[in-house]
Amino acid sequence: MLTMNTPGIDSTIVRAYQHSAGANGGEPSQEAIGRSKGGLSTKIHATVDALGNPLSFHLTPAQASDLDGADKLLPDLAADSVLADKGYDANERVIERLQAQGKTAVIPPKCNRTTLRVYDKELYKARHLIENFFAKLKQYRAIAARYDKRSANFLGAIYLAASVIWLN
Repeated sequence: MLTMNTPGIDSTIVRAYQHSAGANGGEPSQEAIGRSKGGLSTKIHATVDALGNPLSFHLTPAQASDLDGADKLLPDLAADSVLADKGYDANERVIERLQAQGKTAVIPPKCNRTTLRVYDKELYKARHLIENFFAKLKQYRAIAARYDKRSANFLGAIYLAASVIWLN
Protein backbone atom coordinates (compact mmCIF):
# COMPACT_ATOMS: atom_id res chain seq x y z
CA MET A 1 0.00 0.00 0.00
CA LEU A 2 1.32 3.43 -0.95
CA THR A 3 1.58 5.63 2.11
CA MET A 4 2.54 9.25 2.58
CA ASN A 5 5.88 7.94 3.81
CA THR A 6 6.96 6.18 0.61
CA PRO A 7 9.31 8.44 -1.34
CA GLY A 8 11.11 7.63 -4.56
CA ILE A 9 14.59 8.35 -5.87
CA ASP A 10 15.83 8.61 -9.45
CA SER A 11 18.03 10.66 -11.76
CA THR A 12 17.83 12.27 -15.17
CA ILE A 13 20.36 13.72 -17.56
CA VAL A 14 20.18 17.23 -18.99
CA ARG A 15 22.36 18.51 -21.80
CA ALA A 16 24.62 21.39 -20.92
CA TYR A 17 24.34 24.33 -23.28
CA GLN A 18 27.60 25.06 -25.09
CA HIS A 19 28.24 28.25 -23.11
CA SER A 20 27.68 26.61 -19.73
CA ALA A 21 31.17 25.08 -19.70
CA GLY A 22 34.32 26.98 -18.89
CA ALA A 23 33.51 28.81 -15.68
CA ASN A 24 36.56 30.68 -14.39
CA GLY A 25 38.56 28.92 -11.72
CA GLY A 26 36.78 25.59 -11.88
CA GLU A 27 36.99 22.29 -13.64
CA PRO A 28 33.92 21.02 -15.45
CA SER A 29 33.64 18.08 -13.00
CA GLN A 30 33.51 20.55 -10.08
CA GLU A 31 30.62 22.26 -11.80
CA ALA A 32 28.82 18.91 -12.34
CA ILE A 33 29.42 18.87 -16.09
CA GLY A 34 30.55 15.63 -17.68
CA ARG A 35 31.70 14.77 -21.17
CA SER A 36 30.13 11.88 -23.05
CA LYS A 37 29.36 10.83 -26.62
CA GLY A 38 26.44 13.23 -26.68
CA GLY A 39 28.53 16.16 -25.45
CA LEU A 40 28.47 18.03 -22.16
CA SER A 41 25.74 17.06 -19.71
CA THR A 42 24.72 16.98 -16.06
CA LYS A 43 22.83 14.38 -14.04
CA ILE A 44 20.13 15.58 -11.63
CA HIS A 45 19.45 13.18 -8.75
CA ALA A 46 16.17 13.80 -6.94
CA THR A 47 13.86 12.37 -4.32
CA VAL A 48 10.10 12.88 -4.28
CA ASP A 49 7.42 12.11 -1.71
CA ALA A 50 4.48 9.76 -2.26
CA LEU A 51 2.56 12.52 -4.05
CA GLY A 52 5.39 13.27 -6.50
CA ASN A 53 6.42 16.51 -4.77
CA PRO A 54 10.18 17.16 -4.77
CA LEU A 55 12.15 16.70 -1.56
CA SER A 56 15.87 17.04 -2.35
CA PHE A 57 18.39 17.29 -5.20
CA HIS A 58 22.02 16.53 -5.95
CA LEU A 59 24.07 17.23 -9.10
CA THR A 60 26.84 15.10 -10.61
CA PRO A 61 28.58 14.92 -13.98
CA ALA A 62 26.48 12.85 -16.38
CA GLN A 63 28.85 9.88 -16.46
CA ALA A 64 28.44 9.37 -12.69
CA SER A 65 26.50 6.39 -11.42
CA ASP A 66 23.02 6.69 -9.94
CA LEU A 67 24.55 5.32 -6.75
CA ASP A 68 26.58 8.53 -6.29
CA GLY A 69 23.31 10.41 -5.86
CA ALA A 70 21.94 7.70 -3.58
CA ASP A 71 24.97 8.08 -1.30
CA LYS A 72 24.07 11.76 -0.80
CA LEU A 73 20.26 11.66 -0.77
CA LEU A 74 19.25 8.43 0.99
CA PRO A 75 20.81 8.99 4.46
CA ASP A 76 18.61 12.05 5.10
CA LEU A 77 15.41 10.45 3.78
CA ALA A 78 12.70 9.86 6.37
CA ALA A 79 10.64 6.96 5.06
CA ASP A 80 9.18 3.53 5.70
CA SER A 81 10.09 2.31 2.21
CA VAL A 82 11.92 3.72 -0.80
CA LEU A 83 10.99 3.25 -4.47
CA ALA A 84 13.83 3.12 -7.02
CA ASP A 85 14.65 1.53 -10.36
CA LYS A 86 17.20 -1.19 -11.14
CA GLY A 87 20.05 1.33 -11.22
CA TYR A 88 19.88 1.42 -7.42
CA ASP A 89 20.07 -2.37 -6.97
CA ALA A 90 23.35 -2.46 -5.03
CA ASN A 91 23.66 -4.43 -1.82
CA GLU A 92 26.30 -2.47 0.09
CA ARG A 93 25.50 1.05 -1.07
CA VAL A 94 21.69 0.99 -1.02
CA ILE A 95 19.84 -2.16 0.05
CA GLU A 96 21.80 -2.96 3.22
CA ARG A 97 21.91 0.70 4.29
CA LEU A 98 18.14 1.01 3.93
CA GLN A 99 17.56 -2.22 5.85
CA ALA A 100 19.91 -1.06 8.63
CA GLN A 101 17.74 2.08 8.96
CA GLY A 102 14.58 -0.06 9.11
CA LYS A 103 13.39 0.91 5.62
CA THR A 104 12.04 -1.37 2.92
CA ALA A 105 13.74 -1.18 -0.49
CA VAL A 106 11.22 -1.49 -3.32
CA ILE A 107 13.79 -2.02 -6.06
CA PRO A 108 13.48 -4.66 -8.78
CA PRO A 109 16.56 -6.91 -8.98
CA LYS A 110 18.95 -6.65 -11.91
CA CYS A 111 18.80 -9.58 -14.31
CA ASN A 112 22.44 -10.50 -13.62
CA ARG A 113 21.88 -11.08 -9.88
CA THR A 114 22.76 -14.57 -8.70
CA THR A 115 20.05 -14.51 -6.02
CA LEU A 116 16.93 -12.63 -7.01
CA ARG A 117 15.28 -10.50 -4.35
CA VAL A 118 11.54 -10.13 -4.00
CA TYR A 119 9.92 -6.69 -4.13
CA ASP A 120 6.39 -5.33 -3.96
CA LYS A 121 5.33 -5.04 -7.61
CA GLU A 122 2.11 -3.18 -6.77
CA LEU A 123 3.98 -0.56 -4.73
CA TYR A 124 6.62 -0.25 -7.47
CA LYS A 125 3.93 0.93 -9.90
CA ALA A 126 3.89 4.27 -8.06
CA ARG A 127 7.46 4.98 -9.23
CA HIS A 128 5.99 6.82 -12.21
CA LEU A 129 5.53 9.82 -9.90
CA ILE A 130 9.22 10.69 -9.96
CA GLU A 131 9.29 10.32 -13.75
CA ASN A 132 6.31 12.69 -13.93
CA PHE A 133 8.19 15.16 -11.73
CA PHE A 134 11.21 15.09 -14.07
CA ALA A 135 8.87 15.68 -17.03
CA LYS A 136 7.45 18.75 -15.27
CA LEU A 137 10.94 19.96 -14.34
CA LYS A 138 12.16 19.71 -17.92
CA GLN A 139 9.33 21.97 -19.07
CA TYR A 140 11.56 24.78 -17.82
CA ARG A 141 13.89 25.52 -20.70
CA ALA A 142 16.76 26.79 -18.57
CA ILE A 143 16.82 23.49 -16.74
CA ALA A 144 16.35 21.21 -19.74
CA ALA A 145 19.28 22.93 -21.49
CA ARG A 146 21.42 23.91 -18.43
CA TYR A 147 22.36 27.44 -19.34
CA ASP A 148 24.14 28.17 -16.03
CA LYS A 149 27.91 27.83 -15.78
CA ARG A 150 28.01 27.34 -12.04
CA SER A 151 26.42 24.28 -10.47
CA ALA A 152 25.23 26.36 -7.50
CA ASN A 153 23.28 28.64 -9.85
CA PHE A 154 21.86 25.66 -11.75
CA LEU A 155 20.84 23.96 -8.51
CA GLY A 156 19.17 27.21 -7.40
CA ALA A 157 17.17 27.25 -10.65
CA ILE A 158 16.14 23.64 -10.01
CA TYR A 159 14.95 24.52 -6.51
CA LEU A 160 13.03 27.52 -7.86
CA ALA A 161 11.32 25.43 -10.55
CA ALA A 162 10.60 22.68 -8.00
CA SER A 163 8.97 25.27 -5.73
CA VAL A 164 6.66 26.34 -8.55
CA ILE A 165 5.86 22.68 -9.30
CA TRP A 166 5.16 22.06 -5.61
CA LEU A 167 2.76 25.04 -5.46
CA ASN A 168 0.79 23.93 -8.53
